[in-house]
Amino acid sequence: MKTYIALLRGINVGGHHKMKMADLKVMLEKLNFTRVTTYIQSGNIILQGAQKDTVELSDLIKKEIKKQFGFDVPVLIITVENLISIYENNPFLEQLNKQELEDNKMFFTLLSSKPDALGIEEINTNFQGEEQFLITDKVVYLYATNGCRKTKLTNNFFEKKLKSAATTRNLKTIIKLLELSKLT
Repeated sequence: MKTYIALLRGINVGGHHKMKMADLKVMLEKLNFTRVTTYIQSGNIILQGAQKDTVELSDLIKKEIKKQFGFDVPVLIITVENLISIYENNPFLEQLNKQELEDNKMFFTLLSSKPDALGIEEINTNFQGEEQFLITDKVVYLYATNGCRKTKLTNNFFEKKLKSAATTRNLKTIIKLLELSKLT
């Protein structure tokens, strides 16, 4: 059994796509996943499964959510090893550890596919805000200098420009997912 992290996008936000984590857990267990653990109501799940292909897992969970809950939800599946790598390769990690940057302004926009090269070039060339960011093949590291509510570098912005489905999590959630994944 391999441990995976499933990240659902856009559930339990603003009264839309309401889904109880207990119901989601039962659904995943019926799909033969084990050690299913959820973290907060925004669709963060650690689970174990025999499957190996993350795209296949994503499609399986997405289809079952549609069947059980009646709406489409983007599902991004990553391995624990990938999440560890994403965390450890954060270009802002040293500054965060030295408390030169505030933890609550650090975000990770996880990408479902390699970002569009022209989109990367356009963002890097034309962006004129105060935010600091680095776009890689798997994630956009974003330090939102003025906080997440004031940035124009939103999940939707990155999806549109990079032509990749994405979901964003804050540093606290990434750390908690890593901690929980060690318990499975």
